[in-house]
Amino acid sequence: MDYFEAEISRFIWDTKYRYRDGDQVRDGSLEDSWRRVARTLAWEESQGRGRWALRFFRNLEDFRFLPGGRILAGAGTTHRVTLFNCFVMGAIEDSMPAIFERLKECALTMQQGGGIGCDFSTLRPAGSLARQTGTVASGPVSFMRIWDATCATLLSTGSRRGAMMATLRCDHPDIEQFVDAKRDPRDLRHFNLSVLVSDAFMAAVDADRDWPLLFPEAALDGEGHELIPRHWSGADTPVPCRVLKRLRARDLWQKIMRATYDCAEPGVLFVDRINEHNNLHYREQISATNPCGEIPLPAYGACNLGSVNLTRFVRAPFSDRAELDWAGIAECVEVGVRMLDNVIDLSRYPLPAQKKQARGSRRIGIGITGLADALIGLGLHYDSDAGRAMAAEIMQSVRDSAYRASIDLAAERGSFPFFQREPYLRGADARALPEALRTGIAERGIRNSHLIAIAPAGTISLLANGISSGVEPVFDFQHRRRVLSGFGDYREFDIVDPALRLWRERGGDSEQLPAEFVSARQLSPRAHLLMAAALQPYVDNAISKTVNVPEDYPFADFSSLYREAFALGLKGCTTFRPNPVTESVLTGSRELPASHCCDIEREGE
Repeated sequence: MDYFEAEISRFIWDTKYRYRDGDQVRDGSLEDSWRRVARTLAWEESQGRGRWALRFFRNLEDFRFLPGGRILAGAGTTHRVTLFNCFVMGAIEDSMPAIFERLKECALTMQQGGGIGCDFSTLRPAGSLARQTGTVASGPVSFMRIWDATCATLLSTGSRRGAMMATLRCDHPDIEQFVDAKRDPRDLRHFNLSVLVSDAFMAAVDADRDWPLLFPEAALDGEGHELIPRHWSGADTPVPCRVLKRLRARDLWQKIMRATYDCAEPGVLFVDRINEHNNLHYREQISATNPCGEIPLPAYGACNLGSVNLTRFVRAPFSDRAELDWAGIAECVEVGVRMLDNVIDLSRYPLPAQKKQARGSRRIGIGITGLADALIGLGLHYDSDAGRAMAAEIMQSVRDSAYRASIDLAAERGSFPFFQREPYLRGADARALPEALRTGIAERGIRNSHLIAIAPAGTISLLANGISSGVEPVFDFQHRRRVLSGFGDYREFDIVDPALRLWRERGGDSEQLPAEFVSARQLSPRAHLLMAAALQPYVDNAISKTVNVPEDYPFADFSSLYREAFALGLKGCTTFRPNPVTESVLTGSRELPASHCCDIEREGE
């Protein structure tokens, strides 16, 4: 059976996910790729491997469940790669030996195909003196350039590499330099940037107060004046920090907004909310995420992702009888949890610390993709109360199904090693679970510390015949896209959104589309935020969501978007406005935002 309905999908499978061993093609068909992955993951089962291989295959078949690209590309092959898309690296201690040890760890991780996230807040601000050596620090941004050059070097040698995310605290003395770091289009091109925004900073912005920029006093040589305690990055307890500068909080906020408006970066991560809603709040302090932001992670944490393709669960689309197959979604999630749990034991790890962290927490991230197309098939507008209510109901079903599956796995295999029953159940997200699930955790434990994340799912959604990616609206119903081939050149493909293709196949008029056929450019930025906010209560990790902003969108309106994201309870925010600094991956006058994570040119082998 030919599962491909779009030329680009066949191309992506053939160039990114089809298993080749040297010149020998091992996957003769897409079904062979699914069987390879299913059999490999089933090998981690202690009994009934054949039965589980069949269930895993059925879950993958027809693009029902889309595991992360590294799983599709690497499981069951001889390639020495990790099956995890991304990692957060260890704290960067402020000494030359420690800095370059972390750089080496990052290079080894990227060499095996893993993207990385790094918090550079532990590095002394530019111009400060080291107490021990008397040397002058060059600052975090200067060291980021070394990371950037390393990534570029790995690219030039043909090694697989992932994206990089750099974070910096909003109270670090070099925050202004960090915010403007990508105004030069040649600088830090392999990094995504996000500011770690605290609740205290947002309160200072609201109240129009001054904001202190400071650094741990123990690392400075008598500079600055006032001491303020801060729970600094990499520290287990608050440490005294010396104030080096004060500025108006609103001025810094406007600087962040202006840079984002002009360059699409930096994004913001609401770090206190991330930690408050961390299921492992009792043992972790998080200050970085994977490059797309949907998995906040501790030092050496890894992202292990999979997405439910909602378009495969819409019955009788475009009719009065249109509905979702709720039981099918629940089964897909339950089998997906088991598959991703097996990945943890199957995968190689670039570093021993990554293996220890992944197997200690057994974090996974089950999400959704094809949401916008599914809503269209159900006759629901993306920017409507009914559309958001349906999306929230879907997400709640996914969360509850995933938690049930993980509780059942704990009864069978044991809870994750870092599990502590009472502290876990005191967590903000655990308190919001249905009572039946809380009782299940109390009585039987839980296999995975975290279970839900909504990834961008860009490449795997193109593989699945070009469905709308993640929770994003349809980018455009017809457009051309260019893709980097294995020979270093680009190929162009015409893309027709599957909802439009199905509408035409069923006799619909392409010139008279129903109102629910809405693309990203027809939606207000607020519509993007409201959809993410509707889903956030059911996501224990986070959501990767890009708010598309028209090029002529007034800055005065734009500058309020991130404050609204904070007020709506989101864990972070990223925007994209076409501008001379950002690059397009489309031909023609229309632009598609460059991915903030493992995009089509970073996936596969």
